Amino acid sequence: MSDAKVPSRQTATTTRRRFLAASATAPLISAAGAAAANGEAADTNSIADDLRCYIDFGNKQSGGPGDEACGAWLEDALARAGFATERQYFSAPWFEADRAELAAGEARARLWPQPIVQTTPAGGITAPVVRVDAQGLAARPLDGAIALVDLAHARWSSMFWPGVAGPVEAAFEGGAAACVIVTNGPSGKIIALNTDGREPLYPRPMALLAPEDAAPFLAAAMEGREATLTLTGQGGRRQTFNLVGRLDRGRGRWLVVSTPRSGWFTCAGERGGGIAAWLHMARWASRAAPDYDLAFVCNSGHEYQYLGAEELLHNVAPSPRETAFWLHLGANLAARDWHDGVGVRTPLPGTDSQRYLVVSPGLLETAETEFAGLAGLEAPYSSETLSAGELSNVIAAGYAPVAGIFGVHRFHHVAEDDARCVSAEAVRDTTMAFQRLLEHALS
Repeated sequence: MSDAKVPSRQTATTTRRRFLAASATAPLISAAGAAAANGEAADTNSIADDLRCYIDFGNKQSGGPGDEACGAWLEDALARAGFATERQYFSAPWFEADRAELAAGEARARLWPQPIVQTTPAGGITAPVVRVDAQGLAARPLDGAIALVDLAHARWSSMFWPGVAGPVEAAFEGGAAACVIVTNGPSGKIIALNTDGREPLYPRPMALLAPEDAAPFLAAAMEGREATLTLTGQGGRRQTFNLVGRLDRGRGRWLVVSTPRSGWFTCAGERGGGIAAWLHMARWASRAAPDYDLAFVCNSGHEYQYLGAEELLHNVAPSPRETAFWLHLGANLAARDWHDGVGVRTPLPGTDSQRYLVVSPGLLETAETEFAGLAGLEAPYSSETLSAGELSNVIAAGYAPVAGIFGVHRFHHVAEDDARCVSAEAVRDTTMAFQRLLEHALS
């Protein structure tokens, strides 16, 4: 791969010294602010508008046109709400495939090259295809073979998950020349997998195959036949940025609200709800929390194992002792549930329950009340027993109290995660529950 020129790393942000170290005991929500907020709570039309706008930016891969345009739109929205905005630049990988294909006899299937992409020669790699099961076991020798890693059925998300990392590592340790991963999941489609954003996990080619396309290659593996894997294209690294919006009122105690904006595809259900909720919270808090400083942060680089979030924590965020509360709005804030058991896949009005609410222990009772009736969220978890995604980084850095949401919906990391996968009404209901949680937690 050729590397695109990347400017030297900038932090168009100030250091932690800009965040005041003084403590304060004033409540987050002033009486006047609460009254104003209650009067405006019903005015949530902007949530639907923001959700639609996010979806319309299309593909959100870090540093790509959709991600850059989305970041600029969010920056303008924060400025209009009275925030001072800054960008924190860093680099992320990119790859544009010319050809990504697996062929065996007459069968051909489109693949997703697994970043950081290791290409094949122009003519591909031709070798016996050997199935590797979910436990990493192979029926034939793997030396020089194309390993067809047949994952267990799950809602996959990351190369680092043991169910993926285990069999892939076993395949390469067995001598495989390349690895094709069948991402068996509820959509039947290719599920893109988060990965390291700094260097390739393995020095040999890897790609992802949709389970709905896998049958002829599994048959080839059973019969000991050859296949040809071809991964060609151009790639390197490109600039992207985290967005930081601040309202520094000199109070010395910060409310931080974070959400990622990037992802492999359109990310309507995965990221759209979090973005719309984040913008609503920014506008609301700018009016309703006059006694606190506000930091609203939105990172790129999410799909590269939280690359942007790490940059924020180390270089931008206020220290834990300066922070009154951190709310993280992660994946699957309010994605739709689906019917697909009788041959017809249909989106439902209801919300996918595979979303998780995590709060500091002292907020469990409040969270149970405020999220009652919201599928998956009515049973919150203590941050001392469960966390995932970027919320784990926040907790590990010592921030408390915290609240956050994360989840893996049916089309998580799938190209078909489009407008059908998310309901503006469900996003609104979940957003208002988080607003009420903040009002209770820090009043």
